[in-house]
Amino acid sequence: MATATRGGGLAGHFVAMARNNIWSNHRLLSACRALSPAEFAAPRTSFFPSLRATLNHVLWVDTYYIGALERDPTVLERYDDPPPDFADAASLHDAQTASDRRLLAFCDRQTEQSLAKGLVLPRPNRTPPASSVASILEHLFQHQTHHRGQAHAMLAGTNVKPPQLDEFFLAGEQHLRRDELLALGLEPS
Repeated sequence: MATATRGGGLAGHFVAMARNNIWSNHRLLSACRALSPAEFAAPRTSFFPSLRATLNHVLWVDTYYIGALERDPTVLERYDDPPPDFADAASLHDAQTASDRRLLAFCDRQTEQSLAKGLVLPRPNRTPPASSVASILEHLFQHQTHHRGQAHAMLAGTNVKPPQLDEFFLAGEQHLRRDELLALGLEPS
């Protein structure tokens, strides 16, 4: 696993985004762990009706896209077979972290050339045109950010304070993330 953001360019950018993704999901799901399973599943206003539904959806989409990016030939067979629905944030946290590490490993293997390659995302009942690996990664990170924002807003309606999710990239904020990055194995000790 990458322990530091590698050089610049698009490949380095995606490694940084994957590292941010692990950290952001860790912060959000760690906060959600303070909720009981009933609070985690409680109806809330958003695109999905609860924190549980929203964050389980994130994991399902990650599972699909990472499988497609890794060119897993069984990904379409599993399209309608989502991962388990995790009833509590602790078990979802572990599964999401494993998925996030898989995404980081994928990003860490990319080059400028591999990011430019086309990939057809398998879909039931249709064959869309190829998208570049870079475009698929951009979409996946946008999807994560989009739904984390919704979950963050839903968490604000509980007694748990939503965590800061924007303290990752700036050098002047290293101290705000250092301990978590060390615990996640994303920073050298």
